[in-house]
Amino acid sequence: MSNQRKISKFFRAVAKVIKQPALLNLVLDQEDDHQQEMQKIKSLEHGFPELQFWDLMPESSITIEPFAFLEGGSLVTDLALIRMMALKINAQKYFEIGTWRGESVMQAAASVPECYTLNLSADEMHRRNWDKKYIALHGHYSRGNARVTHLEGDSRSFDFLPFVAQQDLVFVDGDHHFDSVVQDTQSAFRLVTPKTGVIIWHDYGHNPESVRWNVLHAIWKGTPEEFRKNLYTVSNTLSAVYYPYGDLQAGIRQYPATPNPGFSVELKKYKG
Repeated sequence: MSNQRKISKFFRAVAKVIKQPALLNLVLDQEDDHQQEMQKIKSLEHGFPELQFWDLMPESSITIEPFAFLEGGSLVTDLALIRMMALKINAQKYFEIGTWRGESVMQAAASVPECYTLNLSADEMHRRNWDKKYIALHGHYSRGNARVTHLEGDSRSFDFLPFVAQQDLVFVDGDHHFDSVVQDTQSAFRLVTPKTGVIIWHDYGHNPESVRWNVLHAIWKGTPEEFRKNLYTVSNTLSAVYYPYGDLQAGIRQYPATPNPGFSVELKKYKG
């Protein structure tokens, strides 16, 4: 979600809370309700089991480009996870829900020959009175990339049929309200190739050491029961994953986390 939309939502929320202070307790109680519901399941007391970021690295280092370092995008580690997973499973088709500047689909396009990214149309965003510059920035990095097809539509009503059971890697980063995450999760499981496809959800955590319990609950609810045993979070990221391969050891996300081992970062100007 963009900075402009977040600021707008923030001030609308503040105005409502000023008028009705009880609304703040309602929001907090709802998150508590999601947490309490999920913690009834013993294996989820601390959230999904955690895979280590470095266990998913297919190479000793990886380049993430483009990366804007601007508000509303993913962490560099979340973008790295897309690129790493695409390499690890040799993905040939990628589908994402939620485009924004195009940083995420560009990570996949570095190695995946056929990529699709779904977002609301410009007309629909105009009808919602979103800022014109914000609308124009959608696909900023990815438009013009021959490997990327930009699809227009609302994921709640989009016809996914032409793409069903064909996608090796799916990235879910659309509307993060509970019902939307449930529906996008159900769609993602329709999209992935049976038995081998991988799904990544963004914003599973408020930060890399915490859980957004409403998102976890929505992922859990939208995931077919037989696949829930393959739901994980990934250390150092905001992401959750459906990873069906069973070749990695999972642990428990702890706070505060010990850097294991940490990162070396080199910055260069993007020349794309």
